[in-house]
Amino acid sequence: MPDVKCSVANCEYWAQGNNCNANAIMIEIDKHADVQYDTEFGAEFEDHQDQAASSQNTCCHTFEPKKSK
Repeated sequence: MPDVKCSVANCEYWAQGNNCNANAIMIEIDKHADVQYDTEFGAEFEDHQDQAASSQNTCCHTFEPKKSK
């Protein structure tokens, strides 16, 4: 599995060293930013393909706020 870096420290999957420790990561283009996906990952995503002009046109749908202790 590749190293995935993330600086969003209030995400449930954020790990020390700015690492993402999610089992799966969902990246979507910004025009779908309002789409609400379940927290279940894998084959359940809609089967569509889009193109982004650059990395600035993408966002991470894996984000989940950290649970309060």
